[in-house]
Amino acid sequence: MKTYAKNMVCLWYDGKAEEAARFYADTFPDSFVSAVHRAPGDYPSGKQGDVLTVEFTVMGIPCIGLNGGPAFTHDEAFSFQVTTNDQAETDRYWQAIVGNGGQESACGWCKDKWGVSWQITPIALIEAITDADADAAKRAFDAMMEMCKIDIAAINAAHRG
Repeated sequence: MKTYAKNMVCLWYDGKAEEAARFYADTFPDSFVSAVHRAPGDYPSGKQGDVLTVEFTVMGIPCIGLNGGPAFTHDEAFSFQVTTNDQAETDRYWQAIVGNGGQESACGWCKDKWGVSWQITPIALIEAITDADADAAKRAFDAMMEMCKIDIAAINAAHRG
């Protein structure tokens, strides 16, 4: 008998769950597609045999993609936050998402082409804006507020003053 996670993130897609899951698996470490399930019968947004759900993992987080149709769309109320170790890793994930039909937003946020929000967050940013030195934290925070993709060198410079 298959073991199922007690809690999974369910993401609603308009027919593109498998495409999205495979992109995440190819882009992020500890990510993979574990199962693709086809509809046993017709349903409001699809036909028997269409991909209905996709089980996948994104950076260790179990997910299920549901091809539920156009009734619901993703928004910023949910996002994956990906912490990065350096600028190269930050740039790589940012470019993978934005360069594959995604969209830039502010403060390290972007959306993939399926509308799922991502926060590409360098550890240096987290440490800078949570610094016990309130003035240094504010300088780093103010710098972040002017950015789309996070520039670690600029965050560090602002943090130092």
